[in-house]
Amino acid sequence: MLKIGGYGFLRFSLPITPDASAELDWLIITMSLTAVVYIGFVALVQRDMKKLIAYSSIAHMGFVTLGFFIVFRIFDSGLGDQGAALALEGGMVQMVSHGFISGAMFLCVGVLYDRMHSRQISDYGGVANTMPVFAAFMVFFAMANAGLPGTSGFVGEFMVILASFKASFWIAFLAATTLILGAAYTLWMIKRVIYGDIANDNVRVLNDINKREFLFLALLALAVLGLGLWPDPLVEVMHPTIDNLLNHIANSKI
Repeated sequence: MLKIGGYGFLRFSLPITPDASAELDWLIITMSLTAVVYIGFVALVQRDMKKLIAYSSIAHMGFVTLGFFIVFRIFDSGLGDQGAALALEGGMVQMVSHGFISGAMFLCVGVLYDRMHSRQISDYGGVANTMPVFAAFMVFFAMANAGLPGTSGFVGEFMVILASFKASFWIAFLAATTLILGAAYTLWMIKRVIYGDIANDNVRVLNDINKREFLFLALLALAVLGLGLWPDPLVEVMHPTIDNLLNHIANSKI
């Protein structure tokens, strides 16, 4: 559902009303940076795994809107279409990546909830001792959620940060704080849920994932790894659309 808003900006706001979008770009950029920084701190204090992942999704979607609306600042700086294209492509890659990673993280929480009927972080601990295969998948997706290079979570964020430098150092600096905050709340959850000694008898009797769960987690892992290591096929598909969109943005409708 979060991606519907991003799609609306791409298909309606930017190409149809570029003048209004340019006039209010400061508002969207401010809200995007608020989502990246403030919501990152909100995610840090969550005790429910599903809420933590949900808040992290909001923070990651802040990169999408930042990439879409930073293009006006890049045009104003006189750096041409290249930086603007990088920002838009980064936002679009982030949308696709977020669909894979967020879906995988929610699926991991669902696997645990199906066995223990609890999403509270405090109810877990030492899951790797009883569910080693599942633990490997969850740690991998958590690292992708934190933006580990080589995963899809890194590609879109890095492209948007690079493009932001062409507009403003401080915007890029604030956006880059997600590399710290994202690692903080993600690793905090993983440490308490996956690692350590077995916390209680409920964790001690957990069964590892079955073939059906393994299949879906493996497919998502391949998608996250594939997009992270080789994003070029996806980016190439975007080029005609991005070029057309930049033409609409650059030309006033008034």
